[in-house]
Amino acid sequence: MTSAVRGSSVDIVTADGTADAYLAHPDDGRAHPAVLLYMNAFGLRPFLASLADRIAAEGYTVLVPNVFYREGRAPLVTLPEPPALFDPAADPALMARLGRLMGSFTADQAVRDAGAYLDWLADSPLAVDGPVGITGYCLGAQLALRTAAAHPDRVAAAAGFHGGLLATEAADSPHLGVERITAELYFGHADQDPTLPVEQIERLAAALAEAGVRHACEVYPGTSHGFTQADSTAYHPEGDARHWAALLDLLRRTL
Repeated sequence: MTSAVRGSSVDIVTADGTADAYLAHPDDGRAHPAVLLYMNAFGLRPFLASLADRIAAEGYTVLVPNVFYREGRAPLVTLPEPPALFDPAADPALMARLGRLMGSFTADQAVRDAGAYLDWLADSPLAVDGPVGITGYCLGAQLALRTAAAHPDRVAAAAGFHGGLLATEAADSPHLGVERITAELYFGHADQDPTLPVEQIERLAAALAEAGVRHACEVYPGTSHGFTQADSTAYHPEGDARHWAALLDLLRRTL
């Protein structure tokens, strides 16, 4: 399916304020299955809107919230203008800013916000009734996992790509609580990612298997953290193509 897409900016009222967001949906006036797209740390920007548009063209209503809305409306960091690519390693000041943003964003806030995003989609005439799908990138993979665990009756599928810190030894690690998940999960890991070493990959897979969660965890050879992000130097075309195939297959089977 390939549909004409309409995109717009929307605001979502949460318990802690108002989150700005991007909404994309087929331009046909009908309700479609909903997908919640969680951003990476670089934030809501034109590239993420293009991801949402591509998913929407397949027949979905896609919401992309600015999860750092407590710090202000997007954009919160300055990135090169397309077609220039941003290189995280070349901008330590940017990485420090992102570190502060991520450090101030708690697990409790993430779960509370997820409820507001799901409520917004449930109330939207552009989304069909029923559970949603989720996809998340980098930080967004953590949020996808937390949302599926916190709202099991409202999430049918969740995917995460080049996620970091998914299964740490911290008391609030995203992998804790997976026994509550009823959704089908898919993770596409980068094989050259210091934020998700082998021991975390194994810990996540073991937790999901022990909990009986339907899941697939795959490592994409030759890829690094951020391999789906076409506006960054980490972009890996083959890994990105594999991501699209896995994501769309998951959404078609579950929504």
